[in-house]
Amino acid sequence: MHHDNKIPHGPHRGGLFALTPLLVFLASYLLVSLVAGDFYRMPVSVAFLAAAVYAVATTRDLPFARRIELFSAGASNGNVMLMIWIFILAGAFAESARSMGAVDATVNLTLHLLPDSLLPAGLFLASCFVSLAIGTSVGTIVALVPVAGGIAAETGSNAAWLTAIVAGGAFFGDNLSFISDTTIAATRTQECDLRDKFRVNIRIVAPAAVATLALYILTGEAVGGATATERIEWVRVVPYLLVLVTALCGMNVMKVLLLGILSSGLIGMAAGSFTALEWCSGMGRGITGMGELIIITMLAGGVLEMLRHNGGIDYLIGLMTHRIRGRRGAEASIAGLVCVANLCTANNTIAILTVGPIARKIADRFGIDRRRSASLLDTFSCFTQGLLPYGAQLLMAAGLTGLSPLEIIRYLYYPFIMGLCALLAIVLRYPRSVAGAPVAGAPAPKP
Repeated sequence: MHHDNKIPHGPHRGGLFALTPLLVFLASYLLVSLVAGDFYRMPVSVAFLAAAVYAVATTRDLPFARRIELFSAGASNGNVMLMIWIFILAGAFAESARSMGAVDATVNLTLHLLPDSLLPAGLFLASCFVSLAIGTSVGTIVALVPVAGGIAAETGSNAAWLTAIVAGGAFFGDNLSFISDTTIAATRTQECDLRDKFRVNIRIVAPAAVATLALYILTGEAVGGATATERIEWVRVVPYLLVLVTALCGMNVMKVLLLGILSSGLIGMAAGSFTALEWCSGMGRGITGMGELIIITMLAGGVLEMLRHNGGIDYLIGLMTHRIRGRRGAEASIAGLVCVANLCTANNTIAILTVGPIARKIADRFGIDRRRSASLLDTFSCFTQGLLPYGAQLLMAAGLTGLSPLEIIRYLYYPFIMGLCALLAIVLRYPRSVAGAPVAGAPAPKP
């Protein structure tokens, strides 16, 4: 492998030109859809392919073979490959659970436990609790979206709406959980304690969660009347219970999914739902169904690597921190930095790691409590990630339900309200206990 310090800088390195692959993607995805009059006509994979071809073609400071090598390194880095393995296992588990009747049994159980009017609120609370406990929005979506889809089919409700309820709640825990990678990244880059960050962060987003829950309680009547449910087959609920319990105990999400696949297969064969060969065929269908998602993830990783090489991310950071005035402006710059980085990377953890060191310098320079800067980084990254049609969470939810990410986004109330609450926290200097003074040991603000 070549080292970056041996790579010559091209004439456009670090300038606005370095960001043009992102513009090509946005133009391909959004403008073509607008011209066609249908936001579901343009595949995300094709838009990313156009951006990838353009990024490789315009990186002139390297030989063509080296450009391909650099793009491939980005498409296959550790974070990208980890997501791909999760997608593969999630596809196999989802189809195994569906084939052996786990989804139908779980839907029946849910309909027995909750009246129709409380199903949306119950789904949101379950998603918030599970994501807070397991620390992963993707894992929460894998576990609960099939249940939401089953409830939609059983009650005749809007599948995109119920899916969005689960996806929104998943970002609650992604933002707050002690074992969430975004929380860990935010606190490490800001050099503050997890518990201290949680105490500040929960005060910013709790109003958003309460408002969203109230909204779902008020709109619960939109859920159609449930069909009379059959007898609950508890044994078929076991795979989902196993997934939830092991995830709550802190087990790695890949091990959790493997246990879910194995339990679904064993119970399905024992109950006569399928043979061993049919089980394997079902897993194959589930994995194949994740094919576009895997391709998009790899293309996005490659485009990101080209952006980094050409200095696009560094240019954005410099541009957005050029004229900061006062603490509110500094906090707004931190929020803007992580939002833009998230748009470029489609990964909130990578976005936090990318701009975290810069955010810490801004916080120290303007006397912002590091617990607060960590909370802003985490909250605004989750807000942005929750609205990306090409983000892993919405792609996963869409893949599990057969919907378009854009169909789901229009019903994602919690990320919108969370972003609004975070913005008001900056404007109103809330919570005031940490809105003005840096933590002990941090440099004093400069004039």
